[in-house]
Amino acid sequence: MKITWFGHAAFRLDFAGTSVLIDPFLTGNPAFSGDFGAAIAGVSHVLLTHGHGDHVGDTVAIARTNEATVVANADLASWLGHQGVAKLEPMNTGGTIHQDGFTVSMVRADHSSGMMEEGRTVYLGNANGLIVKAPGEPTVWHMGDTDIFSDMGLIAELHKPDVVIVPIGDRFTMGPELAAVAVSRYLGGLTIIPAHYATFGLLEPGAERFVSLVGEEATVVVPDKGVPVALSRG
Repeated sequence: MKITWFGHAAFRLDFAGTSVLIDPFLTGNPAFSGDFGAAIAGVSHVLLTHGHGDHVGDTVAIARTNEATVVANADLASWLGHQGVAKLEPMNTGGTIHQDGFTVSMVRADHSSGMMEEGRTVYLGNANGLIVKAPGEPTVWHMGDTDIFSDMGLIAELHKPDVVIVPIGDRFTMGPELAAVAVSRYLGGLTIIPAHYATFGLLEPGAERFVSLVGEEATVVVPDKGVPVALSRG
């Protein structure tokens, strides 16, 4: 599997002939400086953790351009349908769906979810983390935006992830200290990729503090933006 970080919480997974985007916030993302066409080339699925603009991002445009299937919680999927997305796979916390060659499971995340329309907030379902599994490939847990919670240990026990994408930006998610505690208590020995930092001035400016706090509890991989990282099962 190759994992590419496009800044913020946007990741591309390439495995077994399949290309998937998670939370594709590219246009308007200050941390994304790559080529949009190259970033979405060959993508067949878009997976969304929750309904905030900095995570939904370019989902509608990608779905139209690539005829991609969008996986989202039921409320967000319904909203996206009204935005013109034709191929939708609605699901919700605790569920698992089977796609061509891989599965997606939705797990708990502690966060909010909604969009502003005509001056009012439209509720778009609960925020979630996503577990992506494919035969012979590392299992990836994208936590989405979340605080620490003790059920992270149960999720790790049930789904046995090899790679966990962990938000560290603070203010809207865990900061470096809480994220490091989450790794120490629930994710020890796994491969950790930090996310949701260094995008805006309100967020943690880098991953260095998180890496130093984690120490030897886990293997932290800090990708360069736009550069694929090859990972295998642990």
